Amino acid sequence: MQFYDFKEVEERVILVGVQTAADEDVEASLDELEELARTAGAVTVGKVIQNREAVHPGTYIGKGKIEEVAALMHAADANGVICDDELSPAQLNNLERELDCKVMDRTLLILDIFAARAVSSEGKIQVELAQLRYRAARLVGLRESLSRLGGGIGTRGPGEKKLETDRRLIRTRISALKAELVQVEKHRNLIRSKRARGSLKTAAIVGYTNAGKSTLLNKLTGAGILAEDKLFATLDPTTRMLELKDGQQILLTDTVGFIRKLPHHLVEAFKSTLEEAKYADYIIHVVDASNLQAEIQMHTVYETLRELGATGKKIITLLNKQDKVPELKIRDLRADYTVKCSARTGEGLEELKDILAKLLAEGQIYLEELFAYKEAGKIQLIREFGSLLSEEYREDGIFVKARVPVEIFASVMPE
Repeated sequence: MQFYDFKEVEERVILVGVQTAADEDVEASLDELEELARTAGAVTVGKVIQNREAVHPGTYIGKGKIEEVAALMHAADANGVICDDELSPAQLNNLERELDCKVMDRTLLILDIFAARAVSSEGKIQVELAQLRYRAARLVGLRESLSRLGGGIGTRGPGEKKLETDRRLIRTRISALKAELVQVEKHRNLIRSKRARGSLKTAAIVGYTNAGKSTLLNKLTGAGILAEDKLFATLDPTTRMLELKDGQQILLTDTVGFIRKLPHHLVEAFKSTLEEAKYADYIIHVVDASNLQAEIQMHTVYETLRELGATGKKIITLLNKQDKVPELKIRDLRADYTVKCSARTGEGLEELKDILAKLLAEGQIYLEELFAYKEAGKIQLIREFGSLLSEEYREDGIFVKARVPVEIFASVMPE
């Protein structure tokens, strides 16, 4: 089997998009694609948009635009093209042949960033699975494309140098990864069921990529997660405990960021991670209020939540990055609560805590009871899973004032 040694080459790319509807903001989408390219280490040297009724089935863009892209590549000394949609195998092969350069699409770019960012074994399995599914259908085209340039975007991640891998080997590897992922998902489900039995409520922190989710979790809990001003800085979900007033506790889970045109390969592979939002009791929706595309990004998040089945939950929307935009005109009519905040400075986070405490109290029952000393273990359960407001030691027992989750109320009542 032949192996290729890749050397680092500065990737100078042209971004290409197709506008098929008048209300489609392709310019904003290409700006986001440029940010994705930057995150992956490429430099954008030009952008081309074509207005068409539909993308060209054979080459994504028309013949005239292909010539325009080729001329721009020569003038800007570019060595690659990134298309703003997922290309079919035919489109990929035909464009490569016409332009005689490395051609990538949005999906390959996002997969590449995920491959570089995956830390946990689960994250690495999920990324490799998504990459292999994507590559299986494009084996010939990708082999030609990558050998043209040697390295760069699309070559990171497990098994990236084995360009002679055939479909049979890919299918075998996909089956093995699926089996590994099943075991990992069983472990994740076990953790979820333990949380549920413990009656601790959970809130999933969701939002568009780079909205400030990790910064929020770090500020609230000191989680110490990498928080960079880059897309997809966090891939692996992190769960931390947050102490609220009156001794109440809630679990906060940071999730992978959403993005428009999220590749279906990734949604499928990262299903167990994304489903943290589905199984949470509450949703904390972080919005980068300083971004001009904030309302479109909010819509993308809600659509993704709907696809995941994470609906019918109380939603707290945090209009984040107030330190950048004091004058806000954004509204979220779908949220139950809206808070203006800055995760970086801490502004508005006390209000968030008050809302979480209020939501927890709604699922609890207030009790004033006298417990015999032999039932002190029940008070410990209240202390662990509810809010022990006060306890008074008397001759005939311990008098307790507390708020108790509905789920354990019957089991902690004195005999």
